[in-house]
Amino acid sequence: MLKLSGESLAGSVKLGIDADALNSYATDIRELTDQGVETTVVLGGGNIFRGLQGVASGVDRVHGDQMGMLATIINSMALQSALEGMGVKAKVLSGVPVETMCEKMSRKRALELLSEGYVVIIAGGTGNPFFTTDSAAALRALEVKADVFLKGTRVNGIYSADPEKDKDAVRYDTLTYDEALKKNLKVMDSTAFALCKENTLPIIVFNVNEKGALYDIVVKGQMRGTLVTPATNA
Repeated sequence: MLKLSGESLAGSVKLGIDADALNSYATDIRELTDQGVETTVVLGGGNIFRGLQGVASGVDRVHGDQMGMLATIINSMALQSALEGMGVKAKVLSGVPVETMCEKMSRKRALELLSEGYVVIIAGGTGNPFFTTDSAAALRALEVKADVFLKGTRVNGIYSADPEKDKDAVRYDTLTYDEALKKNLKVMDSTAFALCKENTLPIIVFNVNEKGALYDIVVKGQMRGTLVTPATNA
């Protein structure tokens, strides 16, 4: 399971979808499928609309979250189009029914598509308000029996503080779930983290913009980020 933020798709344009960023991520994913890796992707929608930001400007929380879910569908359809343009089979499944555009998410359908060599892009969050796309990605990862939760960020792992703001921030190579919680490292929201912890789903946080990082982690087994597992020696 690969989780990408909506902001990552914005690239240099900061808002909306940057074609160069979109094609770069699609290329990275194609490199996995070329090696026969079954791949699922969840995208955020923050490059288009973020529910909590909407609340701050007067939008009802439920409506704001629903608008954010629709934003993830737009991003997911863009990624599907980019992948298909590269000759990769891709399908969008959505937690929110949008029958004329994409199929409804179901575990059975996702597993069928993966077995047929499709990249499965799961949009629409969980289909419910008050849940982030991190939580949706963790849930979907468990549903499709993913081996690992890969969270692509702008930095090469988990740090003691924001390395973009604190030059003294220390990077961790490995962490346990309990260590990450105790240190309040904000790996992802608490619901998503709890799902991974309770089901012992390993988390790898890495810099998705580092060329070859995704391939090295998944195909070569190289650690290009921070690994979060039940035990430090896992």
